[in-house]
Amino acid sequence: MASKAKNRGQSAEAGRRGPDVRSDCWVSVTLADAGGLNVSFAGKVAGMYGRSTRDLIVQEMKALGVRHAEVEIEDAGALPFVVTARVEAAVRRLGLDVGEGFLPEMAEHARYGTQRERFRRSRLYLPGNESKFMLNAGLHKPDGIILDLEDSVAPPEKDAARTLVRNALHSIDFKGSERMVRINQGDRGLGDLEFIAAHNVHVVLIPKVESAEQVIAVDKKIKELLAAKGIDRPVYLMPIVESALGAIRAYEIATASANTVALTIGLEDYTADIGVQRTDEGRESFWARCQVVNAARAAGVQPIDTVYSDVANMEGLRQAVLEAKGLGFDGKGCIHPRQIAVIHEAFAPTEAELTKARRIVEAFEDAQKTGLGVVSLGTKMIDPPVVKRAQRIVKLAEALNT
Repeated sequence: MASKAKNRGQSAEAGRRGPDVRSDCWVSVTLADAGGLNVSFAGKVAGMYGRSTRDLIVQEMKALGVRHAEVEIEDAGALPFVVTARVEAAVRRLGLDVGEGFLPEMAEHARYGTQRERFRRSRLYLPGNESKFMLNAGLHKPDGIILDLEDSVAPPEKDAARTLVRNALHSIDFKGSERMVRINQGDRGLGDLEFIAAHNVHVVLIPKVESAEQVIAVDKKIKELLAAKGIDRPVYLMPIVESALGAIRAYEIATASANTVALTIGLEDYTADIGVQRTDEGRESFWARCQVVNAARAAGVQPIDTVYSDVANMEGLRQAVLEAKGLGFDGKGCIHPRQIAVIHEAFAPTEAELTKARRIVEAFEDAQKTGLGVVSLGTKMIDPPVVKRAQRIVKLAEALNT
């Protein structure tokens, strides 16, 4: 238990403070041998929420096994799940054994699930240690929201990001967007899973994958964590190909786990790995992107394209999405909410695509009604993959009210 630690008088802090901070807080915890729990409160909202926040912190500290400590908090409008995440991170930094930590109750609006087959046209990356970006992300209606624990989080803050992301999964209404988390590489990534796997994450993104074994290790760890909690539902996987070796092994990566639903590519790291600059034309990454598309299709999972990094160039983004669609990708990454609408519009079927797809679906349904084992459109035979793609186009058009 935390109370048995031998570091009385030591301090640790977590969180963010400063004039530009909003929807967050800074917390300092100093352990003591006696005197109970003393909380000093400062910040923009001290007059309105100081008492309730102080009560929450006392409740949490007791639950974490800390009976005597001085706690300082500077609050810039942090919601309760953020406050408790910051307090827990500070306590953990003192080396205390707090077990699972202090979990917010699972909010009703956070309980929705996902499906293997669903649209993943857009996925919005959000830094895992920045609560202000998380709160209203669902209003932008991306197909997926990625709470990132990897590249967007500075190494000294990765531990604090874990608790914040876990609490966000319990608390935030993402408005039906698929709830994704990108973990770190290797052992740190497996440690990240202890904070998210059993806490209502839908899809885990695995960075810089170069072998099937990396995917298998993540899948195994997730299954162990879910089984320990008696949770009988899958957490899906999206490996990210970001190197020459990963691209060469794309098919074995895509088929490493039955829980993989998509395969994506990260071109910033890929181009660095092969020693070239990333360009708008993309000739340097054409082979790798095609490799990912073909591996994903052969494995029966969705191919998802990389992010478009120029957030001010909407026409460039639209052309990049049309190119990705032409190569066979089903979705694209986003680094800013303004990119979502452009991505959805560009992935929408054209009138010609929709007309053809509806004819194929009608021919398939007629064949089923008459008991025919072969689908034909005029004199042309229609293979099952073509029917499946046509059904997806019609479904996408219905979702867009086209």
